[in-house]
Amino acid sequence: MGSQDRAVAYLSAAMPVNMGDWWFEVATSDHFWIRRRFEVMKRLADPVVRNAKRAAEIGCGNGLVQRDLEDCYGITVAGFELNEIALQKNVSRVSPLYCYNIHQRHPEFRGHFDLLLLFDVLEHIEDEDAFLQSVKFHLAEAGTLLINVPAHQFFFSDYDRAAGHIRRYSIGDLQEVCERNGFKMRASTYWGLPLVPLLLLRKAMSMQRSNGKSGFDARGSAMNSLLGLLARAEPLPQRFLGTSVMAVLENRG
Repeated sequence: MGSQDRAVAYLSAAMPVNMGDWWFEVATSDHFWIRRRFEVMKRLADPVVRNAKRAAEIGCGNGLVQRDLEDCYGITVAGFELNEIALQKNVSRVSPLYCYNIHQRHPEFRGHFDLLLLFDVLEHIEDEDAFLQSVKFHLAEAGTLLINVPAHQFFFSDYDRAAGHIRRYSIGDLQEVCERNGFKMRASTYWGLPLVPLLLLRKAMSMQRSNGKSGFDARGSAMNSLLGLLARAEPLPQRFLGTSVMAVLENRG
Protein backbone atom coordinates (compact mmCIF):
# COMPACT_ATOMS: atom_id res chain seq x y z
CA MET A 1 0.00 0.00 0.00
CA GLY A 2 1.10 3.61 -0.50
CA SER A 3 0.84 6.68 1.69
CA GLN A 4 -2.70 7.30 0.45
CA ASP A 5 -3.72 4.16 2.40
CA ARG A 6 -2.32 5.21 5.75
CA ALA A 7 -2.19 8.35 7.85
CA VAL A 8 0.66 10.82 7.89
CA ALA A 9 1.48 11.99 11.41
CA TYR A 10 1.69 15.79 11.36
CA LEU A 11 4.22 16.80 14.00
CA SER A 12 5.01 19.98 12.06
CA ALA A 13 3.16 22.04 9.49
CA ALA A 14 3.89 21.17 5.86
CA MET A 15 6.09 23.75 4.14
CA PRO A 16 7.93 24.32 0.86
CA VAL A 17 11.43 22.89 0.62
CA ASN A 18 14.36 23.87 -1.59
CA MET A 19 13.68 21.18 -4.18
CA GLY A 20 11.79 21.01 -7.46
CA ASP A 21 8.53 19.06 -7.27
CA TRP A 22 9.28 17.72 -10.78
CA TRP A 23 11.72 15.30 -9.09
CA PHE A 24 8.85 13.22 -7.75
CA GLU A 25 7.53 12.71 -11.29
CA VAL A 26 10.75 11.38 -12.84
CA ALA A 27 12.42 9.73 -9.81
CA THR A 28 10.85 6.27 -9.85
CA SER A 29 11.82 2.92 -8.33
CA ASP A 30 13.09 1.56 -11.66
CA HIS A 31 15.15 4.62 -12.64
CA PHE A 32 18.74 3.53 -13.31
CA TRP A 33 20.22 6.15 -10.96
CA ILE A 34 17.88 5.20 -8.09
CA ARG A 35 18.77 1.53 -8.61
CA ARG A 36 22.50 2.25 -8.71
CA ARG A 37 22.36 4.42 -5.58
CA PHE A 38 20.76 1.55 -3.67
CA GLU A 39 23.37 -0.90 -4.98
CA VAL A 40 26.15 1.40 -3.76
CA MET A 41 24.49 1.64 -0.35
CA LYS A 42 24.39 -2.16 -0.09
CA ARG A 43 28.04 -2.43 -1.12
CA LEU A 44 29.16 0.19 1.39
CA ALA A 45 26.85 -0.40 4.35
CA ASP A 46 25.03 -3.75 4.09
CA PRO A 47 26.01 -5.02 7.59
CA VAL A 48 24.99 -1.73 9.20
CA VAL A 49 21.59 -1.73 7.51
CA ARG A 50 21.04 -5.43 8.13
CA ASN A 51 21.61 -4.98 11.87
CA ALA A 52 19.53 -1.81 12.27
CA LYS A 53 16.80 -1.97 14.89
CA ARG A 54 15.30 1.52 14.53
CA ALA A 55 15.83 3.33 11.22
CA ALA A 56 14.60 6.61 9.78
CA GLU A 57 15.13 8.60 6.60
CA ILE A 58 15.31 12.38 6.88
CA GLY A 59 13.96 13.97 3.72
CA CYS A 60 12.34 10.72 2.58
CA GLY A 61 10.67 12.37 -0.42
CA ASN A 62 8.40 9.95 -2.26
CA GLY A 63 9.69 6.95 -0.32
CA LEU A 64 11.96 5.23 -2.85
CA VAL A 65 14.65 4.40 -0.31
CA GLN A 66 12.09 3.37 2.31
CA ARG A 67 10.45 1.00 -0.18
CA ASP A 68 13.77 -0.57 -1.19
CA LEU A 69 14.76 -1.09 2.44
CA GLU A 70 11.39 -2.67 3.19
CA ASP A 71 11.65 -5.02 0.22
CA CYS A 72 15.34 -5.91 0.52
CA TYR A 73 15.85 -5.99 4.29
CA GLY A 74 12.35 -6.47 5.67
CA ILE A 75 12.64 -3.42 7.94
CA THR A 76 10.43 -0.40 8.46
CA VAL A 77 12.03 3.02 8.04
CA ALA A 78 10.32 6.06 9.55
CA GLY A 79 10.07 8.78 6.92
CA PHE A 80 10.49 12.45 7.85
CA GLU A 81 9.44 14.97 5.21
CA LEU A 82 8.03 18.50 5.00
CA ASN A 83 6.91 18.50 1.36
CA GLU A 84 3.24 17.47 1.34
CA ILE A 85 3.34 16.55 -2.36
CA ALA A 86 6.14 14.10 -1.66
CA LEU A 87 4.28 12.59 1.29
CA GLN A 88 1.18 12.10 -0.87
CA LYS A 89 3.27 10.30 -3.50
CA ASN A 90 5.20 8.15 -1.01
CA VAL A 91 5.51 4.57 -2.33
CA SER A 92 6.65 2.82 0.85
CA ARG A 93 4.36 0.04 2.01
CA VAL A 94 4.36 -0.05 5.81
CA SER A 95 6.89 2.46 7.10
CA PRO A 96 5.47 5.27 9.27
CA LEU A 97 5.35 8.72 7.67
CA TYR A 98 5.78 12.02 9.49
CA CYS A 99 5.41 15.59 8.35
CA TYR A 100 8.20 16.74 10.61
CA ASN A 101 10.79 19.49 10.81
CA ILE A 102 13.83 17.93 12.49
CA HIS A 103 14.78 21.31 14.00
CA GLN A 104 11.68 20.88 16.18
CA ARG A 105 13.57 18.06 17.96
CA HIS A 106 10.55 16.16 19.18
CA PRO A 107 11.40 14.64 22.61
CA GLU A 108 10.28 11.11 21.67
CA PHE A 109 12.96 11.02 18.96
CA ARG A 110 15.94 12.08 21.11
CA GLY A 111 18.68 9.53 20.45
CA HIS A 112 16.02 7.12 19.22
CA PHE A 113 17.41 5.79 15.93
CA ASP A 114 20.45 3.58 15.47
CA LEU A 115 20.39 4.23 11.71
CA LEU A 116 19.58 7.47 9.90
CA LEU A 117 19.64 7.99 6.14
CA LEU A 118 20.24 11.39 4.58
CA PHE A 119 20.13 10.71 0.85
CA ASP A 120 20.51 13.74 -1.42
CA VAL A 121 19.31 16.22 1.18
CA LEU A 122 22.36 18.02 2.62
CA GLU A 123 23.14 19.76 -0.68
CA HIS A 124 19.77 21.56 -0.38
CA ILE A 125 20.48 22.98 3.08
CA GLU A 126 21.81 26.51 3.63
CA ASP A 127 23.09 25.99 7.20
CA GLU A 128 24.78 22.58 7.16
CA ASP A 129 25.97 22.83 10.77
CA ALA A 130 22.57 23.60 12.30
CA PHE A 131 20.99 20.87 10.20
CA LEU A 132 23.56 18.22 11.12
CA GLN A 133 23.21 19.10 14.78
CA SER A 134 19.47 18.47 14.51
CA VAL A 135 20.19 15.20 12.68
CA LYS A 136 22.51 14.25 15.53
CA PHE A 137 19.75 14.86 18.09
CA HIS A 138 17.79 11.95 16.58
CA LEU A 139 20.68 9.49 16.43
CA ALA A 140 21.63 7.03 19.17
CA GLU A 141 25.04 7.49 20.80
CA ALA A 142 26.58 4.64 18.81
CA GLY A 143 24.32 5.14 15.80
CA THR A 144 25.21 5.33 12.12
CA LEU A 145 24.41 8.03 9.57
CA LEU A 146 24.40 7.20 5.85
CA ILE A 147 24.78 10.20 3.55
CA ASN A 148 24.62 10.57 -0.21
CA VAL A 149 25.35 13.90 -1.94
CA PRO A 150 26.25 15.08 -5.47
CA ALA A 151 30.00 15.15 -6.10
CA HIS A 152 32.48 17.87 -7.14
CA GLN A 153 31.65 21.56 -7.19
CA PHE A 154 33.14 21.94 -10.68
CA PHE A 155 30.18 19.92 -11.98
CA PHE A 156 27.71 22.46 -10.56
CA SER A 157 25.31 23.62 -13.29
CA ASP A 158 21.89 25.06 -14.01
CA TYR A 159 20.52 21.57 -13.44
CA ASP A 160 21.70 21.82 -9.82
CA ARG A 161 19.97 25.17 -9.46
CA ALA A 162 16.74 23.75 -10.92
CA ALA A 163 16.98 20.84 -8.47
CA GLY A 164 17.47 23.19 -5.52
CA HIS A 165 21.10 22.29 -4.92
CA ILE A 166 23.25 24.85 -3.12
CA ARG A 167 26.54 22.98 -3.48
CA ARG A 168 28.26 19.73 -4.45
CA TYR A 169 30.86 17.88 -2.36
CA SER A 170 34.21 16.19 -2.56
CA ILE A 171 34.81 13.38 -0.09
CA GLY A 172 37.05 15.79 1.82
CA ASP A 173 34.33 18.47 1.91
CA LEU A 174 31.80 16.00 3.28
CA GLN A 175 34.22 14.63 5.84
CA GLU A 176 35.10 18.12 7.08
CA VAL A 177 31.51 19.30 7.61
CA CYS A 178 30.47 16.02 9.22
CA GLU A 179 33.45 15.71 11.54
CA ARG A 180 33.12 19.26 12.84
CA ASN A 181 29.57 18.30 13.83
CA GLY A 182 30.53 15.20 15.76
CA PHE A 183 30.50 12.41 13.17
CA LYS A 184 33.38 10.11 12.28
CA MET A 185 33.65 8.95 8.66
CA ARG A 186 34.06 5.16 8.63
CA ALA A 187 33.73 4.49 4.89
CA SER A 188 33.20 6.52 1.75
CA THR A 189 33.22 6.29 -2.00
CA TYR A 190 32.66 8.28 -5.12
CA TRP A 191 30.25 6.56 -7.47
CA GLY A 192 28.85 7.23 -10.92
CA LEU A 193 32.26 7.42 -12.63
CA PRO A 194 30.95 6.00 -15.94
CA LEU A 195 28.23 8.67 -15.92
CA VAL A 196 30.62 11.63 -15.74
CA PRO A 197 30.55 12.27 -19.54
CA LEU A 198 26.74 12.43 -19.40
CA LEU A 199 26.91 14.83 -16.47
CA LEU A 200 29.27 17.10 -18.44
CA LEU A 201 26.92 16.92 -21.42
CA ARG A 202 24.01 17.86 -19.18
CA LYS A 203 25.99 20.81 -17.85
CA ALA A 204 26.71 22.02 -21.40
CA MET A 205 23.08 21.63 -22.42
CA SER A 206 21.81 23.39 -19.31
CA MET A 207 23.67 26.51 -20.36
CA GLN A 208 21.15 26.71 -23.20
CA ARG A 209 18.07 25.35 -21.41
CA SER A 210 17.50 25.13 -17.67
CA ASN A 211 15.14 22.21 -17.17
CA GLY A 212 15.72 19.99 -14.17
CA LYS A 213 13.11 17.43 -15.22
CA SER A 214 14.67 16.77 -18.62
CA GLY A 215 18.08 16.58 -16.98
CA PHE A 216 17.06 13.53 -14.95
CA ASP A 217 14.72 11.82 -17.40
CA ALA A 218 16.05 8.37 -18.42
CA ARG A 219 14.53 8.71 -21.92
CA GLY A 220 12.58 5.45 -22.02
CA SER A 221 13.00 1.89 -20.79
CA ALA A 222 15.68 0.82 -23.31
CA MET A 223 17.90 3.80 -22.51
CA ASN A 224 17.21 3.34 -18.81
CA SER A 225 18.46 -0.27 -19.03
CA LEU A 226 21.58 0.73 -20.98
CA LEU A 227 22.41 3.48 -18.51
CA GLY A 228 21.92 1.02 -15.66
CA LEU A 229 24.51 -1.32 -17.20
CA LEU A 230 26.89 1.59 -17.80
CA ALA A 231 26.51 2.86 -14.22
CA ARG A 232 27.66 -0.49 -12.82
CA ALA A 233 30.94 -0.45 -14.76
CA GLU A 234 33.13 0.84 -11.94
CA PRO A 235 35.00 -0.62 -8.97
CA LEU A 236 33.73 0.30 -5.50
CA PRO A 237 34.75 1.82 -3.22
CA GLN A 238 36.82 4.31 -5.22
CA ARG A 239 38.20 7.77 -4.45
CA PHE A 240 39.01 8.94 -7.97
CA LEU A 241 35.95 10.63 -9.45
CA GLY A 242 32.20 10.27 -9.59
CA THR A 243 28.89 12.03 -9.90
CA SER A 244 27.98 11.33 -6.25
CA VAL A 245 29.56 10.69 -2.87
CA MET A 246 28.26 8.18 -0.34
CA ALA A 247 29.58 7.89 3.22
CA VAL A 248 29.04 5.86 6.37
CA LEU A 249 29.42 8.01 9.50
CA GLU A 250 29.47 7.10 13.16
CA ASN A 251 27.98 9.29 15.85
CA ARG A 252 30.78 10.24 18.24
CA GLY A 253 28.29 11.25 20.93
